[in-house]
Amino acid sequence: MGDGVYYAELTPSQFRARVAEAPIAYLPLGTLEWHGEHLPLGSDGLQSQGFFAVLAEKAGGIVLPMLFVGPDLELRTGDRVFYGMDKYGFPEGAPQQLDGSAYWIPEDLFGQVLESILNQLTRAGFRIVVAHGHGPSTGYFRDHAGEWEERFGLKLFHCWREDESDGLGIQTDHAAANETSLMMAVRPELVRLDQLDPSPDVWPTAVSGQDPRTEASAERGRQALSMQADRMAGLLREALQDLHD
Repeated sequence: MGDGVYYAELTPSQFRARVAEAPIAYLPLGTLEWHGEHLPLGSDGLQSQGFFAVLAEKAGGIVLPMLFVGPDLELRTGDRVFYGMDKYGFPEGAPQQLDGSAYWIPEDLFGQVLESILNQLTRAGFRIVVAHGHGPSTGYFRDHAGEWEERFGLKLFHCWREDESDGLGIQTDHAAANETSLMMAVRPELVRLDQLDPSPDVWPTAVSGQDPRTEASAERGRQALSMQADRMAGLLREALQDLHD
């Protein structure tokens, strides 16, 4: 999956050919963040990178290396600081620092990073940028897309739909059935459901969404990847046509 689409692996001649064919850059917005005992810490970036590889094969373009830093909730309690699922994962109790999470940067710095990346991608010849992954990072990108499109002369996309109720979106929960299914599709060797307590009475720590033990499957992940890749490829082909009109 994804042979010849990863930016870091292309020679200059390969880069020139792919940009000439479709000047689309795909930016995986990742983290190094707790995703339950059953998923790797880099799940956000691994899922979006895997999806983008499928999409690049359909629509053209080049997949950038994943970011591993991003914004999230920051909660200060005395001399302790908690981030993201440190708080969200324990809604009825005290926040707890989750093992392995090491990704947080403030929103203003994240914005500067993204603006620098967009500036460099424009300089390199890209006309369209698709960014998706970690929820708060994707939300920030979405919320600033209008001003950045005007500033950099780019067309910007993320991969959420208005209605994700069918469960076949791209990264619409946290380490639950959706993300686990996507990981089972793109990197099955990294999924360890056996690390979760099998008892339905014991909810997995800091997992939010449908139960991954009973609702996740590689087939569900593949279905989401296929459907969303077809949807996004259609949008990107229209955007490419608009560039040529």
